[in-house]
Amino acid sequence: MVSRKAIAGGAILLSMAALIGAQPSTAGAQDILTSRAANRDQAILEGARREGQVVLYSSMIVNQATRPLSQAFMRKYPFIKMTFWRGDTEDIIAKLVAETRAKNIVADVIEGTGVGEAAVEANLTVPYFTPMVAALPERYRDPRGHWASTRISYFSIAYNTRLVPPDQVPKSYDDLLDPRWRGKLTWRIGSTSGTPLFLTNIRLARGEEKANEYFRKLAAQKMINFGSGSARTLVDRVIAGEFPIALNIFAHHPLISRAKGAPVNSQLMDPVASTAGTVLIPRGVRHPNAALLLADFILSQEGQSILASAEYFPVRPDVPAKDMLAPVIPARAGVPEQFVGPDRLNQFNESSAKIFDAMFR
Repeated sequence: MVSRKAIAGGAILLSMAALIGAQPSTAGAQDILTSRAANRDQAILEGARREGQVVLYSSMIVNQATRPLSQAFMRKYPFIKMTFWRGDTEDIIAKLVAETRAKNIVADVIEGTGVGEAAVEANLTVPYFTPMVAALPERYRDPRGHWASTRISYFSIAYNTRLVPPDQVPKSYDDLLDPRWRGKLTWRIGSTSGTPLFLTNIRLARGEEKANEYFRKLAAQKMINFGSGSARTLVDRVIAGEFPIALNIFAHHPLISRAKGAPVNSQLMDPVASTAGTVLIPRGVRHPNAALLLADFILSQEGQSILASAEYFPVRPDVPAKDMLAPVIPARAGVPEQFVGPDRLNQFNESSAKIFDAMFR
């Protein structure tokens, strides 16, 4: 069986929340978080000045994104000390659960992919309002107000250009079934953005019956389960020639390495799975005003521009991604996209993990 970490961060949250209960949220803090008063911005600014600090948990790369974001935030609000902790999604989930169990919430803001809907259903977050959501496409925001998307991730295959000739690059999911790739395909296990997302994408695109037929054929390809590192690590293994092809990696990672001369490239497939990182505020937040100020900043043009400079895909339509990354933006590449939002990630994650256990483990 796949470990709890590998199956679903969402399942961990739901089961643990049932055991430990949710951290209470004071009425005063909730009034602040959901305020739409005319003086809302000024009120939270004054409140944040009194609080003097804010803590962010995020899965973004520190030197690339989190530190520049923190530095820019503190330049704009020098009266607030911002600290951050970086972890993969599963680590953030475990830390949030531990703090909730101890009734000692340290994080004021949580940002990551795969945390959103599960944390909401586990009653570990609170709704909040930020006027910045008005700039976001509707599918990138929660109608209940518990989360808003911060960045988009597109998924593709990565292939070693020295090991895979141009005329043999798989262009579709069915191309992966070619006998030449038997025993040569790898994918990342142990993360919601790895095998569960790949399987969920196929299930949504083809329906359960056709998807299961496809999975049986893919299982016959003797997939290599990679569980000893991050998505970035797997791309590095492809570059090193350890694997010719890796499935369901962040589509922009090979482009970044290719620009530096590495023998690697991305190939989008129809449909391209996409997910969103989300920003949430935990129940029991200690610095609600500063939390709102930080959420506003991350979703502002300034914050989103920092993420774009860090080679992420901004969620705001008025902030473009780097030109170098354009080839893997589905709309620009002319490849259909399937957005697997926090609700679908949570809904399908555990059942997709069970399919993995039954067919690929």
